Amino acid sequence: MGENREEADDKLPIPLLSSYNMGCFHLCHRIVLAPMTRLRSYNFMAQTHAVLYYSQRTTEGGFLISEASGISDTAQGYPHTPGIWRKDQMEAWKPIVKAVHEKGGVFFCQLWHAGRVSNYSYQPNGNPPVSCTDKPIQTDVDIGGSNEAIFSPPHRLTVEEISQIVDDFRVAAKHAIEAGFDGVEIHAANGYLVDQFMKDQVNDRTDEYGGSLESRCRFPLEIVEAVAQEIGPQRVGIRLSPYADYNECGDSNPDALGLYMAKALNKYNILYCHVIEPRMITQFEKQVTRSSLVPMRKAFKGTFIVAGGYNRDDGNEVITRGGADLVAFGRLFLANPDLPRRFELDSVLNKYDRNTFYTHDPVVGYTDYPFLDINS
Repeated sequence: MGENREEADDKLPIPLLSSYNMGCFHLCHRIVLAPMTRLRSYNFMAQTHAVLYYSQRTTEGGFLISEASGISDTAQGYPHTPGIWRKDQMEAWKPIVKAVHEKGGVFFCQLWHAGRVSNYSYQPNGNPPVSCTDKPIQTDVDIGGSNEAIFSPPHRLTVEEISQIVDDFRVAAKHAIEAGFDGVEIHAANGYLVDQFMKDQVNDRTDEYGGSLESRCRFPLEIVEAVAQEIGPQRVGIRLSPYADYNECGDSNPDALGLYMAKALNKYNILYCHVIEPRMITQFEKQVTRSSLVPMRKAFKGTFIVAGGYNRDDGNEVITRGGADLVAFGRLFLANPDLPRRFELDSVLNKYDRNTFYTHDPVVGYTDYPFLDINS
């Protein structure tokens, strides 16, 4: 799949605006809408106002990744996040996907399980959230000015229960394709369930899903295999954050973790690997930089996507030096629905408002960011 990488088109001197073949998908530029939780999917159902939100950010041949969507009734961790484990949830996504396709976009659904980043109120029958461990997150997190993220002690999953969650990912992927999505991205980053298994700060198991690096990575790779067998590897991506310690989920050797996963994923011939850039000194006091991803980039044979605070210049630079094939933009794309056009013209960008990232308003801070007025 590495042969799909292309040099920038001479007619488009801006590297981010050069075309790229991602498997069977022809992309007209390399700017990706990153998956972003927006807390506007009431009762865990995608809403009609998302039709406008996603279509605003769609261009012909553009690649979009949906907000994280729960794969089961135990997957949720925040209010008003969408799910795709039920048929009615699948149906709710259909008009949104249709709107993106009508504008020529390529749309993947991010599949998610929060794991211990949850509490009793989001779990069926008030049960504990689930994880690889029974250790709770110690720090409460403020989400959008509320204390919604007060974390409850989790239930340590049994081996049989782990198998069920693997199957939940498979079924959710099937639903995503039935909803019209072009593919799925497995969310294995940011301290959520799949990441909890991979990171040694959290995973304290002594069975076949804990201990060694290979055993800690067994769960994500089983998910990848099951999903790829269900919908085809050419429709599967994965998001990783080996260097991050979000939600008290860090690893003592992120270099080894990232490289192992990059190599192991090649066995399944999946479409892409989407990695969050390191931009911090971890709690293990190890300085990490963007160059830390070079071994992963070299090891993975498919499309390599990076994300993490990129701007126009950074994005052009990483494409030019071959550090990535595509660059995902979150906050800038949130505030600038016409981001590719603004990058093309090198125009001023709207400033994002953090206060409206996680409110539940269907318009404010969601679909009311202005487009560029090229006539002004």
